[in-house]
Amino acid sequence: MECDLASLLNRPSRRAFMGTALAATGFALAAGPVAAQAIATDATGLDAGPVMIPARDGDLPAYAARPQGGKPVPVVLVVQEIFGVHEHMRDVCRRLAKQGYLAVAPELYARQGDPSKVADIPTLMKTIVSKVPDEQVLADLDSAAAWAAKSAGGDAAHLGITGFCWGGRMAWLYAAHNPRLKAAVAWYGRLAGDATANTPRHPLDIAAELKAPVLGLYGGADQGIPLDSIEKMRAAVKAAKVPAEIIVYDGAPHAFHADYRPSYREQPAKDGWAHMLAWFKANGVG
Repeated sequence: MECDLASLLNRPSRRAFMGTALAATGFALAAGPVAAQAIATDATGLDAGPVMIPARDGDLPAYAARPQGGKPVPVVLVVQEIFGVHEHMRDVCRRLAKQGYLAVAPELYARQGDPSKVADIPTLMKTIVSKVPDEQVLADLDSAAAWAAKSAGGDAAHLGITGFCWGGRMAWLYAAHNPRLKAAVAWYGRLAGDATANTPRHPLDIAAELKAPVLGLYGGADQGIPLDSIEKMRAAVKAAKVPAEIIVYDGAPHAFHADYRPSYREQPAKDGWAHMLAWFKANGVG
């Protein structure tokens, strides 16, 4: 199916969520000062910008980027880090589009609030993140995949997902959720945690249920994700019927790919990106 994504950019929503909007520019306040090494990817040769995706209870704001030309291209769902779909996530979409993908980053907190305006992480966790149900997120990712194939020239037969931090956990969960997914890449996503009404299961709980190959990229010095949980995950995924691999970068902290933050580590970030692209190609995304 041929489609001009440019014609969809900034199209008015039929029914936008009340009181929420995808920020047009800039980084989330809670992310802190933007570091000098922050990477900025231009949109030359791309159709890129905000879009609205029909979801189960209203239109969902998102950011999408793809090569110009209109021919069907593989789809990668980009799952936001804890700060939402701010400039770093939009830049990741443009980077993927430069590699030939239709990259779609839905604003998965849209019903709960606007994370770009929250000034600190504890408040962000309390007022927005903790209120987002996994079930809602998985359904919204399904909606984003369907929209990409139906309305934006995405090739539904070549669907991948990647997520960072909060989104890394969701990438694992989505790989156990969608049987049509070809491959997933999870960047430093939490693997274990307490069961709650909104987060009833975690990656360790669904490891044997994976329906698509998953590559996990983790930092050896991540204080929020203990190495023993990574080793437990390595053991758990052996029961899955699909391949799974976890790479740990010695000395790398959490968010080592976040080039706009002090946590950025260039070598692990570049190596992880190369492994991600290779994983997608080896498993039918591209």
